[in-house]
Amino acid sequence: MRHALAARLSAAALLGAVVLVPSAAHADSRVSVANPAGQAKVDPTYATTLKVSGSGFQSVKGGHGGIYVFFGTTKSGWQPSKGGVTGQDYYYVPDSEAKNNQGFQKYVAFPGSDTASSANGGTMSASGSWSTQVVVPGATFQTYDRAGNVHTVDCRKVTCGVITVGAHGVTNANNETFTPVTVGSLGTAGTTSSPSATPTGSATADPTTPATGTPDAGAKPKPAGPATIEVDRGSAVAGNVLAFNATGLPAGTQVSAVFDNGAAGAGPFMAGADGSLAGVITLPADTGAGTHELRLYGVEDPPSVSFAVQQAETSTETVEPQSADDDTRAAWLFAGAAALVLAVTLVRLGFGLRRRRRAA
Repeated sequence: MRHALAARLSAAALLGAVVLVPSAAHADSRVSVANPAGQAKVDPTYATTLKVSGSGFQSVKGGHGGIYVFFGTTKSGWQPSKGGVTGQDYYYVPDSEAKNNQGFQKYVAFPGSDTASSANGGTMSASGSWSTQVVVPGATFQTYDRAGNVHTVDCRKVTCGVITVGAHGVTNANNETFTPVTVGSLGTAGTTSSPSATPTGSATADPTTPATGTPDAGAKPKPAGPATIEVDRGSAVAGNVLAFNATGLPAGTQVSAVFDNGAAGAGPFMAGADGSLAGVITLPADTGAGTHELRLYGVEDPPSVSFAVQQAETSTETVEPQSADDDTRAAWLFAGAAALVLAVTLVRLGFGLRRRRRAA
């Protein structure tokens, strides 16, 4: 009887000891970058294709969006989760958000995401691993700031690298990374002629210094025709991702999409050789039902389109990453429940032992 009681007490104590260990926090996200020679290095003159692989990212099964993979430069506190914004705290090579863009920007979708069909960088695994390729046009590139001004970034004077952020407006600190690369001649290995959209012009040491030229070299490109923009009216619902396309833009021109004079924005987007582009913008969840406007800035006589927006029938909650504090609180609550079970077990064993003694 004493041996049986000791065994039960040992088992209960072991259970209490196990549940008192809090669960581990989310693993740190890691990114590796390599050119065809296996180096984290880009050519200053020619386009370089980088293989970018990630692990330890937070993978949200069926979650909206995923991550964007850019090439650019950052400032201190650039992360969107800390209030950082593109065109002010971080800059990247602009590209269309279309699936068949020029390869400067990739979208890696969460497994089962509602926008997985538009991912051009593959799908993240359930364990948070992914792999894709990013094209770097050279040591310099031009982009836009928050005011729509053109800026030149010279990666020989500032630190550039691969940037990952949450896609489609979903902010997630676990998936925000910056992996620096170096700049140096690679010869002909792993390089190609710079794409026609590769910016030229005078380079500046500070990425926030306005550029002296336009995004394309040479004379200003002529528009392909009257600039027009159209949206997917069927998806114009508050809180949804709205797809749009534009035609008649100057080839290679970079534009930004602005909803209702600043209620939401996206871009920059780059027009193709035929003067067309496609992109998406997330409509604010609090957008009221009625007629609204989307306008493209970056060209003379910015094109715009008016369309009806409907309110969402059901509200959706943003998936927030679970913090280590949440895990700790859950562990202690579980430990408290286990301790209560242990106390009840001990009381029952005590009463049982007294009854057996009386019977003896």
